[in-house]
Amino acid sequence: MSDSNGFADKNLSNVVEDLEQNPVNSQHAKQLQQKTNDRRHQDALNHDKPTDQKHYKS
Repeated sequence: MSDSNGFADKNLSNVVEDLEQNPVNSQHAKQLQQKTNDRRHQDALNHDKPTDQKHYKS
């Protein structure tokens, strides 16, 4: 799958790379899961758009 520029979609390639990794042990599996959780959290923060422009989030 490619984007409008003809290059591979970066998000999709990251997902494929994550799925190809096999955790060595439970600690490694936890680290991989935390990395995914951190990425999702950061994505949620980046897309947070307040609806009320008069009151800013603290």
